[in-house]
Amino acid sequence: MKRYWTALPVLLAAAALAGCGGSGDEGSGSLTIYSGREEELVGPLLERFEQESGVELDVRYGDSAELAATIAEEGDNSPADVFFAQDPGSLGAVAGEGLLEQLPDEILERVDARWRDREGRWVGTSGRSRVLVYNTEAVAEDELPDSVFDLTDPRWKGRIGIAPTNASFQAFVTAMRLDAGEERTRKWLEDLQANDPKVYEKNTPIVEAAAAGEIDVGLTNHYYLYLVREEQPDAPVANHFFAPGDPGALVSVAGAGVLAASDDRETAEQLVEYLLSDDGQRFYVDEAEEAEYPLVEGIEPKEGLPPLASLQGPDVDLTALGAELERTLELLRETGYLT
Repeated sequence: MKRYWTALPVLLAAAALAGCGGSGDEGSGSLTIYSGREEELVGPLLERFEQESGVELDVRYGDSAELAATIAEEGDNSPADVFFAQDPGSLGAVAGEGLLEQLPDEILERVDARWRDREGRWVGTSGRSRVLVYNTEAVAEDELPDSVFDLTDPRWKGRIGIAPTNASFQAFVTAMRLDAGEERTRKWLEDLQANDPKVYEKNTPIVEAAAAGEIDVGLTNHYYLYLVREEQPDAPVANHFFAPGDPGALVSVAGAGVLAASDDRETAEQLVEYLLSDDGQRFYVDEAEEAEYPLVEGIEPKEGLPPLASLQGPDVDLTALGAELERTLELLRETGYLT
């Protein structure tokens, strides 16, 4: 994930996709997909859908937030049939503009209610959990805190890695605001800042820094450990999951929705249904390096991951992460994390 939904008025002016052509004609067997998921990750999955369905896909890859803004700018004239987004905030922003159709119950009910829009306008396709990655040679697991709030203890001074400009950190802080309140979140940010955390641009460098001993612990998403292990199989790093209900245990999703502007809603729904098929879900277990969680019941995650049902983050509406992010960015600026 590179960036996150910031605010629609800001992105409308800046975001535009070059060369946006028309959508397939009704019944033509073709779809235009706006994908905030990277081609390296989901390209093979979408190609498999093409081969199995005979539907031709025109996939426009980009940043989820910018694609969301482009859809909003295009409105009813958007050539997109499906928005395949990296995060629920971007999907929520498009849904809030009235630009996503309600999905059929048979698609929505493939996943638990917490992994889909409460009004049925988008559905999660894979999941990720926030974790504390740690150097196993520097810290024993029983020394690690149960709550992200405990990282403000002075004993962690200079030992923590964070990526405040990254979308996943910002979504986590947004969830903390929604769950614990503005003042407690501000206090946590100020106290964490006093603990002199080391700042990184993205999540992967945090895991690499923990492996190299530059930091002892770092706030990241669970699957970055697996990406680093692809290159460093013996790296002394592991994931620590925070206690159920803690803001540091946020579980978020990538997801998809069908555009109201689509000329072929039935085929667009066919693609979303495929993403939630058993084969589509096993892709994240058997092939994808990121080791994201499948969301459909009965599809087990990669070996070594705790069951998805055991992960209980804060009780927040994932759709709200987009609408609330602008205030989170203001708070991060006020507390010195962003300029």
